[in-house]
Amino acid sequence: MLKKHFDSLGFKKDARDDLKKEKNGDNGDDKDNEGFPAVHDCYMIYGGPSTQLTARQHKRERREVFAARMAVPQYLSWSSTPITFDRDDHPDKVVAPSVYPLVVDPIIVNTRLSKVLMDGSSSLNIIHFETLNLLGINRVQLQPSAGGFLVVVPGKKALPVARIDLLVCFATAATFRKETLTFEVVGFRGTYHAIIGRPGYAKFMAIPNYTYLKLKMPGPKGVIIVSSFYEHAYECDVECVEYGEAVENSNELASKLEALAAKAPEPKRHAGSFELAEGTKKIPLDPNNSDGKVLTISADLDPK
Repeated sequence: MLKKHFDSLGFKKDARDDLKKEKNGDNGDDKDNEGFPAVHDCYMIYGGPSTQLTARQHKRERREVFAARMAVPQYLSWSSTPITFDRDDHPDKVVAPSVYPLVVDPIIVNTRLSKVLMDGSSSLNIIHFETLNLLGINRVQLQPSAGGFLVVVPGKKALPVARIDLLVCFATAATFRKETLTFEVVGFRGTYHAIIGRPGYAKFMAIPNYTYLKLKMPGPKGVIIVSSFYEHAYECDVECVEYGEAVENSNELASKLEALAAKAPEPKRHAGSFELAEGTKKIPLDPNNSDGKVLTISADLDPK
């Protein structure tokens, strides 16, 4: 269907044109550089969180996407504040742009957490049980979770224990912004206190800059700037890599132990699991008594 759509736009390439150019000895490089480039088909793979929606939710989502444009647009909250980055945001030093993670220190509930990862590639917000214990949250507040997710645990599918709504606040008392975010609660250990993904970016209308390691969002008193320090980001990145390698090594060790256990010989038989050997015969226990009691001996032995 996509190929048919692209062909209808006039992007279909005729292979006979290339043959004509080769016969005429003209590769057409000069003309191609001056004119519009040849366009080839590009097919994309679609998917993501929408695959977990019910039929009713899919239908509602389709109506919203293909709905006619409203005559009077309805703008989202905080959309009137422009956010830009320029040389005024340039820190004293820029080390390896886009290499180190954007680690921030928001206040979640009433505790400032120093290691919260802003991950724009994550489709959900994640928090660990250990962090809930630090926040002093009662497990009665937890809600059932919707389903599992991948990538966070290397090579395995992770199943959230539950989900919870928590109040998240950025900046200081002089200028701050707070919103309620939904977190997936996981039981495994992590190197960060929490991970804020795309739902968090959208709720705060936040814009990251991975070159300057800064996060900007609109606030009641103007644009709020949240900075991450290179030294702290470097330490978090090293800790995360070491933890990932440790998990991978432990999984490799477990698989090797399973392979060795499969190749190991059968354990010795316990008492009570005796099996008769081949070439045996039964003789009466008492030749002078016909009570039916017999004794099993080797066939090579003399009954006497």
